[in-house]
Amino acid sequence: MNIKTICILGAGTLGSRVALQSALSGFEVKVYDLTQKALDFSLHTMKKILHQLVKAGQLEEKAIPEVLGKIEFTLDPKKALEDADFINESVTEEIEVKKKVWKQFGTLAPEKTWFTTNTSYLLPSMFAEVSGRPARFCAFHFHDVFYSRVVDIMPHPGTDPQMILMLEELGRKLNQVPVLVKKENPGYIFNTMLMALIGAAGKLLTKEVASIEDVDRSWMVNFHMPMGPFGILDSIGLDTAWHVTHKLPDAASQAFAKLLKEKYLDHGKLGEKSGEGFYQYPHPAYKSKDFIL
Repeated sequence: MNIKTICILGAGTLGSRVALQSALSGFEVKVYDLTQKALDFSLHTMKKILHQLVKAGQLEEKAIPEVLGKIEFTLDPKKALEDADFINESVTEEIEVKKKVWKQFGTLAPEKTWFTTNTSYLLPSMFAEVSGRPARFCAFHFHDVFYSRVVDIMPHPGTDPQMILMLEELGRKLNQVPVLVKKENPGYIFNTMLMALIGAAGKLLTKEVASIEDVDRSWMVNFHMPMGPFGILDSIGLDTAWHVTHKLPDAASQAFAKLLKEKYLDHGKLGEKSGEGFYQYPHPAYKSKDFIL
């Protein structure tokens, strides 16, 4: 593996975390997005995480300037790809948006660049051909990066097998635990299991069987977990949850997608990243000591 410079396409919640972990792991990083507002928010997010790492004793405060010095934010596609060895794309979960991105960046990228998508639910084969380099294209899907350190490697049928080995090594260098999805599967491994949980929680809510808080309490107490399904959804982002659920054909998923849009997305409530979702942040009720008493 000869990767030195990593390009992150999309400065959202997950893209920012992948970029920061890449810098912490010693890589040079370029972060690209369409708006300065997105880039500014990405930097704000990174600084917040870095101070949390310092507080937890995982990083010395004096190291912060050096880490941030490895990250360059840009609105210029050509600058983002300058000397890029590796791309990880984290743009909106819409097929046509991702195709447009890969057509553009596949044309501009240096010949040496490896292409990966961080899509949560779509398949790499949907974008491999349009990228222009199907053999060098694979899904490389991160979770929280700092708290949930699994990275999924999901090739499409045309992915070069050597790329899988490279991604396993890169995943470990990024302080993640790589897992291989042997064949394309919407949702990878954890997300497939998570969707079953979220689907059940959504059905309990839309059918008015139980409240948001009691669904989460039941899960948290029975499985000794720090948050329940709705707390998890807030951390993922309710916009991401809607993008996934509104595409599912079953009536229960459609009902939950409708609730997400009408009660939350339409009011700017996207979860933790917007300050409000099912809970209010930065001090959600499920973190209070008396939540499960």
